[in-house]
Amino acid sequence: MSDDLLPDPQDGTQSEPLSRAIGERYLTYALSTIMHRALPDARDGLKPVHRRILYAMRELRLSPNGAFRKSAKITGDVMGNYHPHGDAAIYDAMARLAQDFAMRYPLVHGQGNFGNIDGDNPAAARYTEARLAATSESLMDGLAEDSVDFRPNYDGTLSEPVVLPAAFPNLLANGASGIAVGMATNVPPHNLHEVVDACLHLIKTPDARDDTLAGIIQGPDFPTGGVIVESRESIAETYRTGRGAFRVRARWAQEDLGRGLWQIVVTEIPYQVQKSKLIERLAELIQTRKIPIFADVRDESAEDIRIVLEPKARTVDPEQLMGALFRASDLEIRFNLNMNVLIDGRVPKVCSLKEVLRAFLDHRREVLVRRANFRLEKIAARLEVLEGYLVAYLNLDRVIEIIRHEDEPKAVMMAEFGLSDVQVEAILNMRLRALRKLEEIELRAERDALLDEREGLQAMLASENVQWARIADQLKEVRNLFGKSSPDGQRRTTIAEAAETPVIDLDSMIEREPLTVILSKMGWIRSMKGHQPLDAELKFKDGDGPGLALHAETTDKLMVFASNGRFYTIPANTLPGGRGMGEPLRLMIDLPNEAEIIAMFPWRDGVKYLVASKAGDGFIVGSGDILAQTRSGKQVLNGDALLCRPVHGDHVAVVGENRKLLVFPLAELPEMSRGKGVRLQRYGKGGGLIADDCMVDAICLTLAGGLSWQMVGGKTRTEPDLSEWLGKRGSTGRMAPRGFPRDNRFT
Repeated sequence: MSDDLLPDPQDGTQSEPLSRAIGERYLTYALSTIMHRALPDARDGLKPVHRRILYAMRELRLSPNGAFRKSAKITGDVMGNYHPHGDAAIYDAMARLAQDFAMRYPLVHGQGNFGNIDGDNPAAARYTEARLAATSESLMDGLAEDSVDFRPNYDGTLSEPVVLPAAFPNLLANGASGIAVGMATNVPPHNLHEVVDACLHLIKTPDARDDTLAGIIQGPDFPTGGVIVESRESIAETYRTGRGAFRVRARWAQEDLGRGLWQIVVTEIPYQVQKSKLIERLAELIQTRKIPIFADVRDESAEDIRIVLEPKARTVDPEQLMGALFRASDLEIRFNLNMNVLIDGRVPKVCSLKEVLRAFLDHRREVLVRRANFRLEKIAARLEVLEGYLVAYLNLDRVIEIIRHEDEPKAVMMAEFGLSDVQVEAILNMRLRALRKLEEIELRAERDALLDEREGLQAMLASENVQWARIADQLKEVRNLFGKSSPDGQRRTTIAEAAETPVIDLDSMIEREPLTVILSKMGWIRSMKGHQPLDAELKFKDGDGPGLALHAETTDKLMVFASNGRFYTIPANTLPGGRGMGEPLRLMIDLPNEAEIIAMFPWRDGVKYLVASKAGDGFIVGSGDILAQTRSGKQVLNGDALLCRPVHGDHVAVVGENRKLLVFPLAELPEMSRGKGVRLQRYGKGGGLIADDCMVDAICLTLAGGLSWQMVGGKTRTEPDLSEWLGKRGSTGRMAPRGFPRDNRFT
């Protein structure tokens, strides 16, 4: 015994390393999840829970033409007999099998509320009823003829099928999805007619190429329709490798309203997209004005889908509008294909289209052979009985005499006529009315028919070609039942060539109009049409007042600079209107509560800005380096930010709390995209204060024009000669000139 696995003599337990214990148990759990929960079997396309639901409904005799049964009864039988898990999980799985928007060929026929495409959940199991669909009957055809193996259920009291006979390739017809431990599967539904055609081609040409099969199966056929926009080469490559993605779009059409007006009507949405959430997303695009040419959305759906989209103006290009909506909403999705399935119910493997079809066909051949052998056994047993009957008819008087006079007629007849125990037992149990002459004729006809059937079955088992021909005939029968000739058999999803959607410049869609942007002290922002006077009196909330005001246009991007050193970008056309009090700016950007707004201005290309912190550090940043792409903004200045001023002139003037003014050349400041910057002015201790003095203001100027500032009363004063305050960047400077504002600010 190894040193790391030692028994404890006290209680008989064994110790083992934690890594080994966890590893073994996790592997067991992973295998259980992969094989018994998440991955479908390539042969019948079902997971264990779905297989058990269908088998339990069959045992309840819920045939497609029979009566419905309460879903609670079905769920209870499945849970009690075959699937000892939660009833909610079982009911959800059964409900999905009945949803025509989730299953291309539903396996359960539901009665009641089984959910809808809006995303509403099914009604409780006590309110709904269900029975098997005709497709399920085809999946289980031959189940009583030893066509598949059975295994004991979880408690050993009953038996359940390991796999269903599956008369059609359900894996591809209805698709499957699941997440296991370390692997997942996602198979889209396909058109059954096309899948059967591919199977027939593979029977005829076993070495057929994947590209050929992909040409027969055009692509997925979703129950909700839609349009797949992928190239044929891309689809063929996806089916060849078993991995890839399909771009699925909603189906739409332009509806003419007369007088040049029009609207777009969406009649089909992509697979697995909830209509209610799609409408919410479209409404959000309107509210946030992210697509300026999109005006309104209405859901006029009843039994069918009808989503109405209205443009902003009649001059809008519908293709351009839909292209923008495809990019910004779930009107277009990418459905990922991952054909990871269980081969022979044991080995998980990412299969190509050909491998999946081959696994199904090999299963069908095994089912055919097993059913033929089962039938041969039944024929042999029946022929044995018929031979005994015919012997009895040939010696009818003697048989009657033996039965009437012998104490042990069974042994006498076996010895006298050479009959078997089964034959004699059948003769003794024969009814008197069967002794008529007509019955003998019928028995001989039945014997001849059985002999012919046995000969045909033996010939089929002896020839592989005959077997494949029989399988092809069975597939054609299924195709006639559920293919294009049936009401639901026509292809719903169309395939379109992948046309590259041009990159749409949303800014070009915005009508250029003047705006006046108002930001209150408490951070409420709004926009008013036109260029209003910036000092006009406006209404604010109680306790609030005017903050910043500026003129802009609807096509502008507003830049907000905060005390955390971050720049935030807000499209001007998305600002709330000026009729109310506006909205909090913090709802539009991720601005921390402790951060204050320092500056707000329209973004202009090619402009440079001076940014500085309270500590007196700063640098020059270009407009291209401050644009933010997300709500969280873009970090530019490290430190406690103080100001952001446009760069012009040739010098910089800086003033601190100590009222010392420094003027130095603009060329001494570096241009950076992010950082702390360099020291603009040096400060010492404040007058007896613990804290250091700090920067108060900075401004760019032209040295020849001097320095100007606003006086009390509205007058402007200019200091033309700044030679006294000229110095090098980072020096302390000298006291500000007489009359400089007491708040130490230039403006």
